[in-house]
Amino acid sequence: MTEHPIADSVRLALPSEASAIAAIQRRSWTDRLPAELADRMLADATLEEMVAVWTAAISRPPQARFRVLVALGTDQAGQSQVVGFATTVPSDDGDAHPKDDGAIGEFVVDRPAQRQGHGSRLLNAAADTLRADGFTRARWWLNTTDDITRRFLVEAGWEPDGAHREIGTEDGSYRIKQVRLHTDISEAPAAGVSDPA
Repeated sequence: MTEHPIADSVRLALPSEASAIAAIQRRSWTDRLPAELADRMLADATLEEMVAVWTAAISRPPQARFRVLVALGTDQAGQSQVVGFATTVPSDDGDAHPKDDGAIGEFVVDRPAQRQGHGSRLLNAAADTLRADGFTRARWWLNTTDDITRRFLVEAGWEPDGAHREIGTEDGSYRIKQVRLHTDISEAPAAGVSDPA
């Protein structure tokens, strides 16, 4: 029987993992955004520029409670690799309480690694990280068309709080509607959640 040398897990990212994070993020744009918008974003930021941004975010975060987490899996050779990432930050919403309201900013599991438990581990670790940083509530802005992630979050105890917004390009040519979900993280949940279907 072959032993699994490294368990799938989540931890704080290392600066050396910035390139893997940037590559996963770029692939996610193609998967999750309209094709024209994804192409525009990929053209506007090179992989090297994105690696530099992620390296700085990990090694010199813009504020003390800004964290970058990575989900780790194993490849066919049994080597550990980054298969997803998330950021936890203080919420910058106008109605946020700076001490109590944290947010999950980025949250991506690479397509080949989806439905293997990485999303659940990453979500639980993000909530634990926010809680450890003193937040009691978590927020998440979600594209209105992202039914899979919404179902995943609702099953994990998140719910819409009535807030909504539109974001997009500076010239207004692309607009994305979002709704905000939230959850109480003042106490750790008794049980885990399942990955998106």
